[in-house]
Amino acid sequence: MKRALITGMTGFVGSHLADYILENHSEVDVVSLNRWRAPLGNVRHIADRATFEWGDLEDFASLKRLIEKYRPDAIFHLAAQSYVDFSYIAPVATLMSNVIGTCNLLEVVKALKISDGYNPVIHVCSSSEVYGQVREEDVPITEDCSFRPASPYAVSKVGEDMLAYQYFISWGLRTIRTRMFTHTGPRRGEVFVVSTFAKQIAEIEAGLNKGNTIKVGNLDSVRTFMDVRDAVKAYWLLVQLCPAGEVYNIGGNVTMKIGKMLDMLLDLSLCSKGSFRIKQDPERMRPSDVTLQIPSTAKFHKVTGWKPEIRFEKTLEDTLNYWRAFYGRGKQRV
Repeated sequence: MKRALITGMTGFVGSHLADYILENHSEVDVVSLNRWRAPLGNVRHIADRATFEWGDLEDFASLKRLIEKYRPDAIFHLAAQSYVDFSYIAPVATLMSNVIGTCNLLEVVKALKISDGYNPVIHVCSSSEVYGQVREEDVPITEDCSFRPASPYAVSKVGEDMLAYQYFISWGLRTIRTRMFTHTGPRRGEVFVVSTFAKQIAEIEAGLNKGNTIKVGNLDSVRTFMDVRDAVKAYWLLVQLCPAGEVYNIGGNVTMKIGKMLDMLLDLSLCSKGSFRIKQDPERMRPSDVTLQIPSTAKFHKVTGWKPEIRFEKTLEDTLNYWRAFYGRGKQRV
């Protein structure tokens, strides 16, 4: 591979994927698709080692210009409206970004394949949310589990997933889909569960939350956690080793209730554990929730040999230190 395009590179997973490629495969040119309003804080440290181009998934012309110019060997399509709670408020915006944006990307590649045979590997990042609320007999969840999407976000990811498959069977595009389970680590947005707890603990440590209150949602939901730095290694192996048209679950091997994860974070705090006040916030409770997410990654492991390596305790500590550093600087992220 000579060149990789990452959509969503300025985001959480995309920035870690860029780091991984640049540090471990320096022969690969990394190109980022950037919206004009995308925050650059996650990628400033690699600004001189990657190429940043303006464009938008909802603008076909900008995608066509970018892909024709660089003709990447692999496209990691990670860009999405990825916040489940926001999808209830803005379902149309979520569908436009995730479904129409993905369709635009696939249409550009299809047109180039028809005109001159260009056919890169395209990793389309779906989500474990497509499975929704599974039955106990479906655990661990395999790729054959039925879809029961429980949010507009999940519906949008079903659309993305199925579009990628359809363009493979109809047009021969080399799409490979992943359904990623819960993944976290430094740079994770503050609206996601591990990060929001770590942020609130760091605020309390910094004396910015006088009530020492941590606002929570559903602490009984069961999740299987994984470090983002393990996730991006999996994505790299995916485009190297996995056949087009396939779909793979990718997830960790540490399963627990959200409440247990919070307890582990509190154990890492510089404050006395008994000084925290846990308060359920009605605004953090979803209209419908997915409470049992335990993956089978046997299919992916069989093809690639991949397995998660980073201890969950380190993931939690690094995430907490990320927010400590943020408040220690006293600066706003941009």
